[in-house]
Amino acid sequence: MIYNILMTPFLVFAAIFAAMFLFFMMMIAHCTYLIQQAEVVVIERLGKFHRILKPGLHFLVPFIDSTRRISWTYFKEDPRGKGSLFRLVRMVERIDLRESVYDFPKQNVITKDNVTMEINALLYYQITDPRSAVYEVYNLPQAIEKLTQTTLRNIIGSMDLDECLTSRDSVNERLRIILDDATDKWGVKVNRVELQEVNPPRDIIGAMEKQMRAERDRRAAILEAEGQKQASILRAQGDKESDILEAEGEKLAAIARAEGDSTARRLMATAEAEAIVAIKKAAPESSDPLQYLIALNYIKALPEVTKGKNDKLILMPYEMSGLMSSVAGIKELFKQK
Repeated sequence: MIYNILMTPFLVFAAIFAAMFLFFMMMIAHCTYLIQQAEVVVIERLGKFHRILKPGLHFLVPFIDSTRRISWTYFKEDPRGKGSLFRLVRMVERIDLRESVYDFPKQNVITKDNVTMEINALLYYQITDPRSAVYEVYNLPQAIEKLTQTTLRNIIGSMDLDECLTSRDSVNERLRIILDDATDKWGVKVNRVELQEVNPPRDIIGAMEKQMRAERDRRAAILEAEGQKQASILRAQGDKESDILEAEGEKLAAIARAEGDSTARRLMATAEAEAIVAIKKAAPESSDPLQYLIALNYIKALPEVTKGKNDKLILMPYEMSGLMSSVAGIKELFKQK
């Protein structure tokens, strides 16, 4: 009985001590924070901003310091595998300072020429000021999403369809500059914006394909015509050069023939002159060498005149006396020899 009475206060004291130790350990665990690299936590003291916990081990004052929890929107892929995204909102207290990729769901935009398209954008951003990201805007990812959607609609609305399809880089750059300026007060740096998909309606795609085929056919026809034109020009140039070369050849040949004829005539004239001189030396002084040569040519021509079988008429020179005198002169020459 006495043992039971003595043990009862001890058990009560042990239970109280165990409860206090457990409460103390829970308080230490609750007030101790281990912050990872590239993470921060916003601490409030009595509901007012106090400090930002950076990477390392930190201890908070119980019941006075508390972490600020904020809403954060995520997009997750549909687990059923349909390729769609669904929105998920969580309460977080750790803010990631690394560059994040925000994949927006597809949205409809209208171009300047009233064509409705589906555009899917990717946004790369990084938090540079955690305090502004927490206190200057509610649900930072959702705010960036809505701002991107409205800005993208304004930019696409000022461009026609062809310009939207061919000027993605300019759209990305304009969108990045506008978003970077607008989110600067939220402590966010927008590094890059990319238009992942630009999907016009099916009828527009069909018309574009027809236009593309027609453009390819037109270019092929132009290239074929250019090829034929170049071939005709080259053939004409070849014919021209061939004619020029042929004319040059004929010219050189004619010059060569003329030079040959001239040389031959000069040689013949020289030979005749020498023959006349020789005849003059061999003939008597009263005889004329020219009459000798004329008579000699007459005699050479007589066989040609009498070749025809049906010829009944023979034409003789009018001055037969000159011919006979020439023959007599030849006779005298033979006598002297």
